[in-house]
Amino acid sequence: MMARAQGARAQMALGFETVYGTPPVGGFTRMPFASTSLGSEQPLLNSELLGYGRDPLAPLKDAVTADGDVVLPIDAAGFGFWLKAAFGDPVTTGTGPWTHEFRSGGWSLPSMSIETAMPEVPRYAMYSGCVLDQLSWQVQRAGLLTATARLVAQGEAIGSTTAAGTPADLPLRRFGHFNGGVIRNGVALGNVVSAEISYANNLDRIETIRSDGKIDGADPSIAALTGRIEVRFADQTLVSQAINGDPAEIEFAYALPSGESLRLTIHAVYLPRPRIEISGPQGVQATFDWQAARDSTLGRMCTATLINDVESYG
Repeated sequence: MMARAQGARAQMALGFETVYGTPPVGGFTRMPFASTSLGSEQPLLNSELLGYGRDPLAPLKDAVTADGDVVLPIDAAGFGFWLKAAFGDPVTTGTGPWTHEFRSGGWSLPSMSIETAMPEVPRYAMYSGCVLDQLSWQVQRAGLLTATARLVAQGEAIGSTTAAGTPADLPLRRFGHFNGGVIRNGVALGNVVSAEISYANNLDRIETIRSDGKIDGADPSIAALTGRIEVRFADQTLVSQAINGDPAEIEFAYALPSGESLRLTIHAVYLPRPRIEISGPQGVQATFDWQAARDSTLGRMCTATLINDVESYG
């Protein structure tokens, strides 16, 4: 009987590259994920030539596009790899547990090789030259806490055996929505119904002419950190900030009873003045589409601090 691919048996391994587009020989880590659309496409171009009858001539291959999303859990260990992809190498301190501080504003981003495996076919797809374009997630009261990483890759190589060797395993300790909190200027922000966070590197694809149809790289341009906060309208705190035009520091924090924690501190958040609508007899809610900017004192827009038992993300 022919084996059929099933998502339940799929696996993903990630390794950081020394040279862009060249998968590392070893050092891969098995990554937890919920779904992925990472793939390579090469469309066909219809022939425009005349004089050969009504039936068309054979189509030609166009340029290769390799990209996609990975939906992943926000956990205490594996999420650090995605933070490194988003911000670059962290500043690590401590002797166990270790504190990894990821800072925005770096000029260069690391590239990754990611292999997705369907061993029953078998099909092992290695995506090299992966650079993180966007990392986003939602904050809410209930449900699974997952993030979406949008990647731009250089190319895809298909094999019948793995090229990632034996990936290292990390302990999986997931954060949940109930582990989280929202803090504004050092004080817990109440009446928050939901929030959205989106950090984008706004990659610029280097689409030079090559014989293999691949891109030459993906360079980060001006970053963007935006989102949305929806609150029950109970006080004028956020509305007053929006009217005055002053920035505030907002922190999204998660902590586990075992001691691991994740904090995304956005140092200068600006709020637009919202429309306060009364749509019925129920509670009134206000939505703020916020955006962040560089803090002049710290010299950066945000800091992600991850405390765990992983010694290094080098």
